[in-house]
Amino acid sequence: MKIDTHNHAIPERALELLRKDAVYRVTIDGDWVHGGNHVGYPLFPSFVDPAAKLAELERGGLEGAVISIAPPILYYEIEAEAGEAMCVATNQGLAEFCAHSPDRLRWMAHVPLQAPERAPVILQEAAAAGCVGVEVGSSIAGRRLDEPEYRPFWSQAEDLGLPVMIHPAYNEEHAALKPWYLQNVIGNMLETTIAIERLICAGVLDDHPGVRVILVHAGGYFPYQAGRLRHARAVRPELSSAPEDPWSYRGQVLADTISHDRDALRFLVSRMGAENVVMGTDLPFDMATPHPMEALAEAVDAQTAQQVAEDNPARLFRFHE
Repeated sequence: MKIDTHNHAIPERALELLRKDAVYRVTIDGDWVHGGNHVGYPLFPSFVDPAAKLAELERGGLEGAVISIAPPILYYEIEAEAGEAMCVATNQGLAEFCAHSPDRLRWMAHVPLQAPERAPVILQEAAAAGCVGVEVGSSIAGRRLDEPEYRPFWSQAEDLGLPVMIHPAYNEEHAALKPWYLQNVIGNMLETTIAIERLICAGVLDDHPGVRVILVHAGGYFPYQAGRLRHARAVRPELSSAPEDPWSYRGQVLADTISHDRDALRFLVSRMGAENVVMGTDLPFDMATPHPMEALAEAVDAQTAQQVAEDNPARLFRFHE
C-alpha cells in the first residue's frame, strides 16, 4: 500500500471548538477559515470528510495516509487550558476520522506543548486511543523543542515508540521574507533546519536514541547543508560540546519527499539513504505535491519508490499491526 505520511485534516470536533470558543480567534465563513494564527485558507472537503480524503489520495496514486492536524490548529500561543482542549478534541476527532477506514488511515497525536508538563500525559492518552505518531511545531510560539522543559515529552515519545514529525510553525519574523510568500517558500525549510540542528547540538537525539524524527518538506535544508554544521563543529568553540557529525543521525532522522524538484528528490534519497525517506504530500494545501507518485517515479527506480512509498511508512507507522 502506498502511504502518505504528511497529510492534514481538521476533524469536526476541532471545528466545533473553533466555532463556539472565541479564544481561538477564527471565523468560519462557508468553506473558508479566517483569523487565528494563519492566513485565510479554504476548508477543503478532505479536511473533514474521510471519504473525500481517500478519494484525494487515490487521485495522487496513493492508497493510505497518516493524518495529522493542520498546522493552524496547533494553537501554542493560547493559554494552556484552551490549548489542551483543542488537543483533546483533535485527537478524538482524528481517531474518529481514521476509524472510517482503519486499514488505510492512521493518525498522529496533537499535544499541548505550551504546557510542557501536560504534553506527556496527553501523548500517553492518545497512544492508548491508537495514535501512531505525534506532530509538533518547529517552534512552540517562540520556545524551542530542545529546551529542558521538553525532555519529558521526548522521553514519553521514546518510551511509547512514537515517531515525532516536526512541522514548521510560528516561524521567526524576517522582514525580507514578508513579500512573495517567502515565509513559506524559504522560511518553512529554515524553521525545520533550525529545529533539527538545535536538537542535535543540544544532545536531545543522543539522550533519546529510540526517538525517530521526521523532517517534512524534504528535510528542510538539513540534507543539503549538514556538512556545514559538521565543519563548524570542527573549527568553532561554540560547538565544542556538540556531536561531531550530524550525518550520524540518519536513521534516527528521516525526511519526507516534498521537494517539488526531481533532482533535489534524487539527491535527498541518495544522501539520506532510501531507508530514511518516506512519502509525503502536504495535502490538501495548495503547496502539496500535485502528483506525488509520478514525482517519485521520475526521481528514483521502481524498487526505491516502493521502499519510500510503501515499505518505510508501513514499518514506521505500524500498518501491518
